[in-house]
Amino acid sequence: MKKAPRHPPIPLRRAGDEFVLTAALLFVVVTAARWVFSPSSDLYVSDLYVAVPIVGVVSAVTLVLLILSPFGRRSGGHMNPGITVAVWLMDVFPGRSVLPYVTAQLAGSVTGTVLARLVWGGAVSSPAVDYGAIRPAPTWHPAAVFIAETGCLIGLTLVIGFFLAHPRRARLLPYTIGVAIALIIAFLGPRSGGSANPARQFGPNTIAGETVDLWIYLVAPILGACLGASVHHLLIRRFNTHKPLTYKLGGSGDGSAAGQPPHGH
Repeated sequence: MKKAPRHPPIPLRRAGDEFVLTAALLFVVVTAARWVFSPSSDLYVSDLYVAVPIVGVVSAVTLVLLILSPFGRRSGGHMNPGITVAVWLMDVFPGRSVLPYVTAQLAGSVTGTVLARLVWGGAVSSPAVDYGAIRPAPTWHPAAVFIAETGCLIGLTLVIGFFLAHPRRARLLPYTIGVAIALIIAFLGPRSGGSANPARQFGPNTIAGETVDLWIYLVAPILGACLGASVHHLLIRRFNTHKPLTYKLGGSGDGSAAGQPPHGH
């Protein structure tokens, strides 16, 4: 008798949820960039070291709300290929569902960016906003950007693994992720770009034609997720700590406990 897979594939409609979530996230991010970075905006902030943290806070609050939304509770609220890869490597997410999730996230990134352009018009495509595309500071070498993006996902993966292993603390995970993302954007945004999410970068930079360094923002977070998951497994073996119990960052949306293992629902 053929052995059933440990984690059955998640229904494709959950990848559809990830598409909606990522599109909403990028729409808000590009919208925030349009109002904060455009000189013609009433909310324009000329100081980059003030403007970027403002966008970071807006992005972080939006991310938390989306994780806790019905869509986020159903799909897991990843909105980030790096997180999807991380929970797969931490053995709580089915490998056959990684590609549908990542594809949906990247497609959602493009869709959200296009919607922002349709809603806000030419201000989004102006040089000051440039679709919200991220680029590193001229003083940052590509190798430094790669290390920064990789390090962000290593840390984020370890945080996620820790919280998901403790059901009583798991309810704090969305807020912890939000704070982490806000800090990453505030401190690294004016320097390395502070993306920490291939989906955050893919739509804006592809549409804006800013593709020179795009590979860094796509590859480095995935590498960071792989390294973070490896460190996570080492910590489990070394200190006999708990393993993650779910891939859902905001708990279950079907009434089951947040700490229960996934069963493809």
